[in-house]
Amino acid sequence: MDTIDISFGSPLQPFRFSQYRKTASKPLRQNQTEAQLISRLQAGDNQAFATLIARYHQKFLIIARSIIGDVFAEDVVQEAWASIHRAIGNFEGRSSLSTWMIQIVSNEARSRLRREKRHISVEEIETVKLADNDPRFDERGHWQQSPPHWDIATPELMLQEDQLRRCLEHCLSNLPEQQKAVFLLREIEQFDLDNIAAMLALSSGNIRVLLHRARLRLLDIVNHYQETGEC
Repeated sequence: MDTIDISFGSPLQPFRFSQYRKTASKPLRQNQTEAQLISRLQAGDNQAFATLIARYHQKFLIIARSIIGDVFAEDVVQEAWASIHRAIGNFEGRSSLSTWMIQIVSNEARSRLRREKRHISVEEIETVKLADNDPRFDERGHWQQSPPHWDIATPELMLQEDQLRRCLEHCLSNLPEQQKAVFLLREIEQFDLDNIAAMLALSSGNIRVLLHRARLRLLDIVNHYQETGEC
């Protein structure tokens, strides 16, 4: 689905997703504040909307895949972009722009899931088992014992190293979709666990398990790198 036509200030300016993706390849203005970006969006600035797509499209795909699986995720996100494009003029700033947009993506994905359930196999969506025989966790997903601490001076120095950064990015990209989405929403976007549970239509207990597993995987990567200097 490359094109979604909706009006944005003028019937002569339809929303064409594929065109925005091309525009989004241009360099972004990193020093632009959220308020300035919102002002440009509400004035109908197409480059501002392309900036949003460049910044958030991959994040939105992660969230959509965690709810509905891979088959419909791209369609869901494009529909969400259309809704954002249509509604941005009414955005009142009661939450951050990213929170508002993520909620739209979540709502669109859950709505699509209800419509398409009979066409989505169980295997497409990760299922969360509270007990998976990992001795480091109890049945609720909590640590049995606290993980070992790194050398205090080491983590900040290590995180500056390109190789470790690439290791962590590779690890994140290969996490199961639900783990990836929960980690993104909690550690990057700073949502609380109850909000994440509502967005992803999962229980708070499952959200905690997924977050623990994602953190554990990253911890394993860092520990391995610290010991060997390799991913």
